[in-house]
Amino acid sequence: MGGCGFGKGPQGELVGSDDRPIFNPQEVPFGMVPCPGGTFHMGQTDQDISASMVNMNKQVTIAGFYMDETEITNNEYRQFMDAIKQDSLDVLGEEYVMTELYPDTTVWVRDFTYHMGDPLLEYYYTHPAFDDYPVVGVDWFAAKYFCNWRTKFRNAAREESGYANDPNFRLPSEAEWEYAARGGRDLATYPWGGPYLRNSKGCMLANFKPGRGDYASDGFAYTAEVGSFFPNDFGLYDMAGNVSEWCDDAYMEASVPVVWDLNPTNPDDNEPRKVVRGGSWKDIAYFLETGTRNFEYQDSARSYIGFRCSMIQIGMGSNNSLN
Repeated sequence: MGGCGFGKGPQGELVGSDDRPIFNPQEVPFGMVPCPGGTFHMGQTDQDISASMVNMNKQVTIAGFYMDETEITNNEYRQFMDAIKQDSLDVLGEEYVMTELYPDTTVWVRDFTYHMGDPLLEYYYTHPAFDDYPVVGVDWFAAKYFCNWRTKFRNAAREESGYANDPNFRLPSEAEWEYAARGGRDLATYPWGGPYLRNSKGCMLANFKPGRGDYASDGFAYTAEVGSFFPNDFGLYDMAGNVSEWCDDAYMEASVPVVWDLNPTNPDDNEPRKVVRGGSWKDIAYFLETGTRNFEYQDSARSYIGFRCSMIQIGMGSNNSLN
């Protein structure tokens, strides 16, 4: 009977099916870092200067997950575009690929009036000098498509080796993003913990807009090469500044008091506003705070919005993961 696929244990006993793919303890995907699950206070940690009341404080529990160490770079996104052009161009159509998935480089000109953005339009995505800079000009739909492609790309290699599929790559939920940004520092104003924007040596701790127009005092007039500033305690870079980042959630002003307090999320296909977090190179310090909420329309590509992926942890034998 064992040779017929009815189990290798004692006959007549419940021993489970033999025909299962191999699943060793989940490996940390390349370029990601583990964010151990835990409980934190989600919401504002400093004065809400706009008095919007859209980020009220709330205790939330998050299961363990993995998150990209840095924002997705131009060269990483180029790998995705090269694969799409090679394998899917006939199916998706060149117009869809080039208008919906290819980064919109015109954002460097369109986003700002009376601004000389032509050099960035021409070179930012295409020139190797910017390979390790965060990709921009990608809307929410394109970021989601990238996550789907990355999932299939990784799991195709795992299947060839006889291993079980990993969970999907996806955009992080807003709660996951904020939890990751805090890096285990509950009620921290910024990812590095303290309420100050410079360290003890006077160096800026993120790429943003100090004051009201001194863009270059942090070392970069526009975006910075990913990982240029110190990581937070989870090992994540640029969780404040550089570029804002798409989250999976639809934006709702009342989401904080409405959503559940365990792995909260707000999926709503009828809401075109999607959450963006973290602030960018063009934003003042308020938008870099871990509790500041913001949004952009899902079909809008911007020169100051990028993204990074996350993946849930499973089968870890801990209450910090999904078993």
